[in-house]
Amino acid sequence: MGNPLNLPFDPIERAHDNWTRRWGANPSMAAVTSIMRAQQILIGQLDAALKPYELTFARYEALVLLTFSATGALPLGKIGERLMVHPTSVTNTIDRLERQGFVRRKPNPSDGRGTLAEITDSGREVVEQATRDLIAMDFGLDCYSDEEAWQIHSIFARLRVEFGDFPAAQRGDAGRSDPANEDRPDVGADE
Repeated sequence: MGNPLNLPFDPIERAHDNWTRRWGANPSMAAVTSIMRAQQILIGQLDAALKPYELTFARYEALVLLTFSATGALPLGKIGERLMVHPTSVTNTIDRLERQGFVRRKPNPSDGRGTLAEITDSGREVVEQATRDLIAMDFGLDCYSDEEAWQIHSIFARLRVEFGDFPAAQRGDAGRSDPANEDRPDVGADE
């Protein structure tokens, strides 16, 4: 998981102070540096929680995606699209999960050249166990309230819309506090 730094000062604040003296104040520099450090902390915590299952967070995400599929199987290209990763990363992830017995490859019946990744019973079992552990630790964000977690999601959704991940009209976080909006049928893995 890594060790806390236990520094007597915030190195990101110190870097921003130095930055300001040299080039002028830049809140974006402080924000992006904070984001990168937060990613390091979270990946360390999540991977440590998943280590007993011999999973990384990336492999866990692939298994979860397959559990969301109505058939438990998806084309490799669809997995890459949904996880927003390069095809090579998908291949490596599925290779590892297949060696672990959590996934099996099979021909895609609707595309003679394509391959599906299908979750196995042991893959479903490990997802359930790992998910309980991740929920118990609130995915490493237990220092935030649910409302704050949704605010973080919303802030980064805006960046993702601007980058072109998806159209702004498809943002589904506006009504998160309304339980009627939580089980929207238009957000499944089989779209």
